[in-house]
Amino acid sequence: MMQRVWILTVYFTKSLFFSLTGLILLILSLVYWVIFFPPGQGTPDVENYIILIAAFGAAATFVAALSLSGRASRLENYPLLVRLPSRVEYLVAVLFSALLLGVGLQLLVAALALIRGPDLSGHALMIPPLWLSLNILAAVLAMHASDLVTAGWSRVIVFGLLAVLLLLKGVTASPDSWLANRLFDASSVLIDLNLLRLSDLAADLGIWISSETMEAVSRAAGIVFWPFQAMSDAVFAGGFNAAQALGPAVLLLYGSILFLIAATLFAGKDLDFTE
Repeated sequence: MMQRVWILTVYFTKSLFFSLTGLILLILSLVYWVIFFPPGQGTPDVENYIILIAAFGAAATFVAALSLSGRASRLENYPLLVRLPSRVEYLVAVLFSALLLGVGLQLLVAALALIRGPDLSGHALMIPPLWLSLNILAAVLAMHASDLVTAGWSRVIVFGLLAVLLLLKGVTASPDSWLANRLFDASSVLIDLNLLRLSDLAADLGIWISSETMEAVSRAAGIVFWPFQAMSDAVFAGGFNAAQALGPAVLLLYGSILFLIAATLFAGKDLDFTE
């Protein structure tokens, strides 16, 4: 199985790297380096170095996974898919290819940024789990956003749920919170339009957002995004403590769950290849 996956991985990686998309990704990587790590200025701040390159690696992996998923859904690859004992092998090859390209571009920018860059001696051990966990999660999310994996409303559900959780995390349980004020304003406008039921609904939502119940919901939603905060705090602290060390592991757990969902959707859907 691993041999088949590796052959497909090399095939997908070469097909993207030696294409116009691969050239654009390489150029964008160099542009990112020049903008955020000017060679003449240097980057003495190691925290800035780690976080900016982590963000670039996740973005590059996301774009690479999107592009590879599009290439994998082309009709020319249909003979490769039907010869595999399992469709999951095909999906794993796409994931590995995205990680190879994303990590490769990330390491390129990381190496270039070390020109007059910071001293990584005290932070070297924390970089691999931080960068790799973010890249894996980004690759799996990109696969859910692609036509290769999505089935019906699956990507709307995945990304809609993430958007709702982000919204709930940012809500402040206070009568003066932005969302509560907007709902109270909407209630006043609806009263003027004689839409009393909708006005009452908006007012009730505003009151609920201002309550302690909403504060508990906001904290619960914030738990989902705790690994990102934990890893950010660890970078600025110069190392992981016992709790923060779980951050990359939790992100890998998220990625594993999302990949299992993607594999289940891909294995059971009717494939519609593009010309």
